[in-house]
Amino acid sequence: MSEFLVDKKRTHSCNALRTSDVGKSVVLMGWVAHRRDHGGRVFIDLRDREGLTQVVFGPEIGKEAHELASELRSEYCIGIAGKVVTRVSSGGQPNPKLATGEVEVNAEELHIFSRSETPPFLIEDEIDTREEIRLKHRYLDLRRPALQRNFLVRSKLYRAARDYFHGEGFTELETPFMVKYTPGGARNFLVPSRLNPGNFYALAESPQIFKQLFMVAGFERYFQIVRCFRDEDLRLDRQPEFTQVDVEMSFITEEDIFTTMEGLIRRIWKDVQDVDLPRSFQRMSYHEAMLKYGSDKPDLRFGLELADLTDVLRPLDGGGVPLFKTALEQKGIIKALRIPAKEAASLSRTEADKLEEFVKGFGARGLARARVGENGDWTQSPLSKTVTPEARAAVNAALGAGPGDLLFFQFGSFKLVNAVLGGLRLHLGHKLGLIPEGQWRFLWVTDFPMFEQNESGQWVAAHHPFTSPKPEHVQHLGAENGRVEARAYDLVLNGNEIAGGSIRIHQREVQAKVFAALGLSEDDFRAKFGFLLDAFKYGPPPHGGIAFGLDRLAMLLCNAGSLRDVIAFPKTQKGTDLMTDAPTGVAPEQLDELGVQLKKV
Repeated sequence: MSEFLVDKKRTHSCNALRTSDVGKSVVLMGWVAHRRDHGGRVFIDLRDREGLTQVVFGPEIGKEAHELASELRSEYCIGIAGKVVTRVSSGGQPNPKLATGEVEVNAEELHIFSRSETPPFLIEDEIDTREEIRLKHRYLDLRRPALQRNFLVRSKLYRAARDYFHGEGFTELETPFMVKYTPGGARNFLVPSRLNPGNFYALAESPQIFKQLFMVAGFERYFQIVRCFRDEDLRLDRQPEFTQVDVEMSFITEEDIFTTMEGLIRRIWKDVQDVDLPRSFQRMSYHEAMLKYGSDKPDLRFGLELADLTDVLRPLDGGGVPLFKTALEQKGIIKALRIPAKEAASLSRTEADKLEEFVKGFGARGLARARVGENGDWTQSPLSKTVTPEARAAVNAALGAGPGDLLFFQFGSFKLVNAVLGGLRLHLGHKLGLIPEGQWRFLWVTDFPMFEQNESGQWVAAHHPFTSPKPEHVQHLGAENGRVEARAYDLVLNGNEIAGGSIRIHQREVQAKVFAALGLSEDDFRAKFGFLLDAFKYGPPPHGGIAFGLDRLAMLLCNAGSLRDVIAFPKTQKGTDLMTDAPTGVAPEQLDELGVQLKKV
C-alpha cells in the first residue's frame, strides 16, 4: 500500500477550492490533465470527477516534489499535498473559465500512484476523435468531464426515483431476466439451458407479466429499476440492453397514474436540475395529436400545426387537382402545413426544393407546395395550374393563409401523410430556429387505438393484449375493432416518448373478447401466457402501470446527443462492444455441453 495514502487523506475535490481556502494545507488526488514547464516551475491541471485545480511545483516550494514533477505526463495518476494560494499572489492571472480559477496549490509533496502511456486521444470534451476509437477505449472516454457529468446526473436520477417511490409507499421488487420465450412483440435474445438440453430461456424484454403477477399477489404498489433486452436493429436512441423504471399499482384509475408519475417527474427535475415543474401536465388525445402534429409524441415547444383538408376538398371533388381527387377516391386524407410569411421568407425556392428530397426518407413520392401571393393566388406551384378559385380560397381560409405564407401539402394514407408532415414539421422547427432551448414541455397522450392492422390486414394489439379497452367500447370488440380505444397513455417530453403504460384487463370475460377480436382463442394465448391466465382465476385486482425509459430520461436531462453518451458501456449500431470485442465465438466443447450446433450462414 502507498505510504502516501496511509499518511495523507484527500481533503478536497479538484473543484472545491476557493479564495476562502487560501492558507490551508490540502491533499488532492487525481489525474494530470495538462502539464506546462515555465522557467523552472512546473504547472499541472489536476483533474478528478468534480473538476480541475492548478498545481504548482517549484524548487523553493518542495525540492523533491519539483524534481519528481519533471516526470509527469498526461494521465499520470498522482496525489499532492501543499498550501492554497491565490494565483495573483504568485504573479499569475485568474482563470474565469474555472470554478477554482482564482487559486492554485503550491505542491510540497508529490506521489505518483501510476504512470500512463500516451492516450490514443485527448481527455477533453471538444475532440473530433472518431466514436469507434473512443468506444474501443471507453474507460478513457469516460474520464472526459462531459461524460463524467452525465453519469453523475444519471446517479442523481436513480436516487431521486428511489427516494420518491419509497416515500409514496411503493415496494421495490425484482423480476427474472431469464424467462419463457413468447413469440410476438420484440425479438428476444435466447439463452440455451445446459440443464434442460434443447430448451432455451429468453432474456426479458420487460417485466410486464411479472409485475402484473405482483398485483395478483397483493403487493399493490411495485417499482423496479430494471435492465431489459431486445434483439432489434439499433439507432441513436436504441440499445439491445436498456434500463426502465417499471411501475405497477392496484385499485387505481388513469388519474392515479398521472398524479403519481407527475410527482415522480417533479421530484427528478427538482433534485437533478433544480427546476420546479408545474403541478399537472398538459393532456391530449391521440386523435388530436395526430391531427395537429402528425405524431403521437409531438414537440409542443413550437407551433406549425398541421391542418386536415380532407373535408374541405371532398365536396369540391379535389378542387381541380387530380392528385387530390385520386387521394379522396382511394379513401385517403389530404393535409397541409403552413409556414408563416416571416419564417417562409428565409426559405428560398432552392431550399424548398431540397425539402422534397427530405420527405422521401419518410416514404413520400414528393411534396406539393404553394406560396401565397398578395391576392391569395398560389405561386411557385404546379397546383396553381389546375386548382379552382373556389378550392384555393377554401384552403387558404382553412389554413389561415395570407400573403407570403408557404404551404406544403401531402395526400394518401393516414399513416404516410402524418409521418411525412410530422417529420417535416420537426425538421423545419429546427431549421428555422423555432424550438426554444431550456423549456420542458410535458404532455400526456391518451385514448390510443386499441388495435392496428398489420401489412396483411390482420388486427393486432397496438399496445399489448392485456391492455384494457375503454368500458364504453367493449361492445365494439370483434365487430368494429377500429372504433375501440384503449386505456393506454404515453408521457411525452419535447417530442420524445419517455414513458408508456395502460390500465390492464382484470376481468376474464373482457380478456376473452379481446382474444377473440384478435382472431385467437384462449388456448392460443394459454400456450404463451398460461401462467398469467391461471393467476387471473384467483381474484386479480384492478391494476395498471407504466414504464419509463431511464436511458432516454438521462439523455434529455443531460442534453446529450445519443443514448451512448449516458450508457457507461454501450454497443455500436451493429450490437458489438468494441472494447471487449463482444460478441465472440465459443469453443466447440461449450456448444456440445449445451447441445447446440452452429449452422453456417
